[in-house]
Order: sequence, then C-alpha cells, then structure tokens
Amino acid sequence: MKHISILIPEGETSMSNIEAAHKMFSKVNEALHRMNKAPLFKIQLVGLNKETTLGNGLFTIKPEFTLQDAFKTDMIIIPAVHGDMSKVIADNSEFLPWITKQYKAGAEVVSLCIGAFILASTGLLKGRSCTTHWLVADEFRKMFPDVNLMPYKIITDEGGIYTSGGAYSSLNLLLYLVEKFAGRDAAITSSKIFEIDIERNSQSLFIIFHGQKDHEDNVIKKAQDFIEHNYPDKITVDGLASMLALSRRHLERRFKKATSNTVVEYMQRVRIEAAKMSLETIRENVNEVMYNVGYTDTKAFRMIFKKITGLSPVEYRNKYSKSGVAA
Repeated sequence: MKHISILIPEGETSMSNIEAAHKMFSKVNEALHRMNKAPLFKIQLVGLNKETTLGNGLFTIKPEFTLQDAFKTDMIIIPAVHGDMSKVIADNSEFLPWITKQYKAGAEVVSLCIGAFILASTGLLKGRSCTTHWLVADEFRKMFPDVNLMPYKIITDEGGIYTSGGAYSSLNLLLYLVEKFAGRDAAITSSKIFEIDIERNSQSLFIIFHGQKDHEDNVIKKAQDFIEHNYPDKITVDGLASMLALSRRHLERRFKKATSNTVVEYMQRVRIEAAKMSLETIRENVNEVMYNVGYTDTKAFRMIFKKITGLSPVEYRNKYSKSGVAA
C-alpha cells in the first residue's frame, strides 16, 4: 500500500487541491473495494499543527499527523498556497527539512500549481525541470534561477519529483499519478468520474502574454515598448540594435536576461497575442488577421500560432470567439 501524505500548509492554502487529491485516490480505493481487491493507497493529512484555519476563518482542517509524529511516507503532495511567496515559504519553513528527509528516504514529492514555490525552497528542484502557474513564471524564475522552469507544461516528472501547471491542471497530474500507480483503466475511469480531459498536456492555450517588464534594464524596456507599438511593421534584430546603439550580440544577451525570451521570440509572442485578441473579437478572416499583426507567410503564421497556443488560428477562433452564441 502506498502512503500518501497531503500537506496542510499555513496560509491561504488551496482547498480544491487538498480535496481533489484526497478524493481522487480515495475513489480508486473504493473502486478496488467493489471488486473485492485491497486498497492501493493510504491517504493522510499532515500539518504543522493539529488544526489549521483556511479561507479567512471559514474552514478548519484537522490533520491526522503533524511533523512531530514519527512516520514514513511514500509520497508527499504540496498544495498551492496563495499570497506573498516569501511569507508563504517563511511560514512553512518547518516543512522543508522534513520534505527533504522523506525524499532522501525514498518518498516521491508532488507540487500542485504554485506549491512549486515550497518545493523549490527545499533545494530538491535545483538543476531539475518543473512547472507552475504561468502567471507566476517570472517571479519563480527570479526566486529560483537554478531551476529549469517549463511554464508551458502541464506536468513534469523527473527523479521522483512531480509538478503541475496552474489551477485545475493539478487534476491532470493527479490522473497521471493514478495511471502510474493504479494503471490505465483506473485513470480512464477516474477521468470519466471527474470529467477531466486525460490527454491535456500543455498550458499554452491559456497563457495571456503581458510582456516581461518586471526588470530594471531600461534600454530593454525601450526595445519592448518599440516592439509592442510597432509589431505590424517589419522589425529586425539588427535594426533594433542599431536604434538602441547596441551590438546585436549585446542586445540579444541583455534581452534574454531581462525577459527570458530572445528578441525574435518576444516579437512572435506580441504578434500572436494581438492575433488572439483579433480572432476573439473581430470577424476578419485569418489571412486579414495575419497581415494586420505583421506576417505575410501563411504557413509560418499558422506554424508559430500553433506552437505558442497549441491550436491553429481557426481552431482558436472556434473555441474563443466572443461573438459566438451559447447553445
């Protein structure tokens, strides 16, 4: 039997993460019981205290165990905790050595959504890949530059450490774990019971690009502003470098450091975000949208659009057009 410990951190912890993790593994046990089979999972809540208050006092959780209890676990699940991440980590610092100790003793570790900040604070993600909610990608990179953040991913699985993307994509990681430890049939049954798309593997479709301006390089901010105001025009890296009185190599290096994108990637994301807005709100055809955001090659536009969003322009319009009428 696999012992699963769901952490109950201090702070505004995601009730949905806790409840979904507990229920999904419990439902697998219930299905096995109906088939006269032994349960696969023992699910327990582990907190820093015997009672934790959530939701500004609306909810109270009473974990079965605290860190003072002597027990070994096989898997630790870290839910999302909202708020100032430095404070969240400080308030839950007692968990960090315990998580590390359990991992070194053979336990696997799972973070759901922005629970990745607590996981990364253990040092276990150093040099490894992980994902988290795309909204906090820049903040995560700054706090943990030695982690290979992959914000477009729904799931990462590396060395017994698992992470999920934002919000309800945590359900996809839970399904993934059900499949890994209980089999494909159990995962398919769970996906039907909880009505989750079992094959979803990217956050790309949901990302809204706002530009990475949370840095102190004012020259690069000028470059970003120029791109954002002139994206329909032909912009070259060499032309941008000349305008800013920088060498191309120097511009590329500083731009990547400040924004985590190359200049070309940034231009692509600005143009595709503009195309997305047009496809959602304007009844122009796809070619008109393409020309209006600075592309002339239909094949290149469709390829870049799908690379960034996961859908073709037509598929995106069909899914998100605000002029559509609900049935």
